[in-house]
Amino acid sequence: MKLKRLIFLMAVPLVAAMGGKPDGEAEQRYVRGEVPAARAEAPARELPGNELSVLAASEADPAEFMWQARPVVIFADTAADPAFVEQLAALRRDPLPLLLRDVVVITDTDPSVTSPWRQQLRPEGFSLVLMDKDGQVKQRKPVPWSVREITRAIDKFPLRLQEIGRAGVQ
Repeated sequence: MKLKRLIFLMAVPLVAAMGGKPDGEAEQRYVRGEVPAARAEAPARELPGNELSVLAASEADPAEFMWQARPVVIFADTAADPAFVEQLAALRRDPLPLLLRDVVVITDTDPSVTSPWRQQLRPEGFSLVLMDKDGQVKQRKPVPWSVREITRAIDKFPLRLQEIGRAGVQ
């Protein structure tokens, strides 16, 4: 990768010295995040909002997310559990990678109420459970994870590999 970049960086001044753009095209400079004028008419993929869906376990039924979203379920014995607070803060700090992977966060902080999530997953204390769109549990963690760790794990799920078109590539 570094070699390709080096070759590209060496070629740019060479092309400019040879006359720059063919047919008198004007030089265009792009700013990161700016859409070039020629591509502005193309329909852009609508990105999800910047708000991560965080639902209480009592408000959400596991069946409603089947084939629609990837539940990330966070269990704790109390909402004041330091691991629970740390996990929620980490997810809210950087929600975009999770939104791009269709993640919805489910929280359950009351062990005395037997929610469908608690009945199905049977956690003990703090627990982070990553599920795929097919409803299968893919990973369980007893400690908080960063958004980067969660998204890397999700990107290895078979359904996610199919979504991004890398299922058969090795």
